[in-house]
Amino acid sequence: MAELFDELNALVEDTQKGKFLTFTLGREDYGIEIKYVTEIIGMQPITEVPELPGYIKGIINLRGKIIPVMDVRLRFKKDPREYDDRTCIVVVDIRDISIGLIVDRVLEVISIPEDEVVPPPQFERTVNNKYIKGIGKVGEDVKLLLDCDKILNEEEMDALTEIK
Repeated sequence: MAELFDELNALVEDTQKGKFLTFTLGREDYGIEIKYVTEIIGMQPITEVPELPGYIKGIINLRGKIIPVMDVRLRFKKDPREYDDRTCIVVVDIRDISIGLIVDRVLEVISIPEDEVVPPPQFERTVNNKYIKGIGKVGEDVKLLLDCDKILNEEEMDALTEIK
């Protein structure tokens, strides 16, 4: 029975491989591996929690589960922007912690073959692209593919675990 369960898990992972939920922040398009995404919801009332970094907007109550919410725009040091009817919260599971990512607009789920993903450029002594795992080439467009495991460091993950 355990072998069957392992085979089913492998099949699910295989069908998710190369699939990304795409969204916008300003003029840039980003992608996040679909395996991390649990759901997409509209904006919710956010309860502020004192002494959190500015990009952690607070917490939401999602069907009885308390979830911290991060404004990805602020995390990436972009200018803040008013939330509107297109602003969404993408709920992801990162290392067994659910967190909501506030994005300007969700676009679609797309497939990007491995051979169409290149590493991000590395710059000497300037900002390194620590949140970007790769750059997906989609026709004439590019999608900046996020590294979910690096959106929050260990210290930040520990702090968010304590909120719950």
